[in-house]
Amino acid sequence: MNIVAKKIALKTRKQVFGEMLGNNASLFQGEGFEFAELREYAYGDDVRKIDWKTTAKLRRPYVKIYHEERELNVVVSTMLNGATWFGTRRPKYEYMAELVAILGFSAVKNSDLFSHLIYADRLYRYSKPSKKTFAVHRELEEVLAFDPLGKEADFAGWSDTLYRRIKKKALMFLISDFVGEVDLRLLSRKHDLFAVIVRDRFEDDPRSLGYLRLVDPETGESFEGEVGARAMGAYKKALIANDRKLYRHFRQNGIRYVKLYTDEEPFAKLIRRMR
Repeated sequence: MNIVAKKIALKTRKQVFGEMLGNNASLFQGEGFEFAELREYAYGDDVRKIDWKTTAKLRRPYVKIYHEERELNVVVSTMLNGATWFGTRRPKYEYMAELVAILGFSAVKNSDLFSHLIYADRLYRYSKPSKKTFAVHRELEEVLAFDPLGKEADFAGWSDTLYRRIKKKALMFLISDFVGEVDLRLLSRKHDLFAVIVRDRFEDDPRSLGYLRLVDPETGESFEGEVGARAMGAYKKALIANDRKLYRHFRQNGIRYVKLYTDEEPFAKLIRRMR
């Protein structure tokens, strides 16, 4: 594991498994089992389930009986197109890797199944569901090792692939900058969706750059010329229109969402939005 992956893993594990923001720092509430009743101890019962307070009061051993709750199927999918290479503070793909770690460790802490998919112009990775922490470490490394340059975002293919590949109903986290035509109507009917929009501050509030040469990280096409206030104004207007349409689409289809910037700490904001 490289140094960046180690730092992210240590930070996110401490946040998720530590005592922060109350007694339970996990994004997902519940312990996997629901208390049902007390009954008198019978030979063969697990002694770890003995209720010692009740046993002391009644002077006979009693055990706690639990109903096993339905485990969550937590699926995290990252759209790692070329635009995720950008970042003024840190690259968006690195920030997305931290989100994968937070969501993965939260699922593991809650004894839920965790799986992860990497998508751009096609499906690049699909991990099998797991409840082990090593699976989260592995997916963190996969995101950081992935090369997004030259890869265009195919949102239609992303949604269709997730619909076909994920058979079991899931709590699905979609991580992307969500710039482009997005249609999640069909996917939202099958799964419980939560969209995590990742942006750099400069993307939402650009300034004049003067004369320079730019390269599109998705297509590799280059541009050389003046990037002034007029060009930035047109870009900002188009992005605002993109986001208004996106938020309307989310609301109409019951999709929860949160917008995060790469200079923000994601854990606390995710906790607030999930609760």
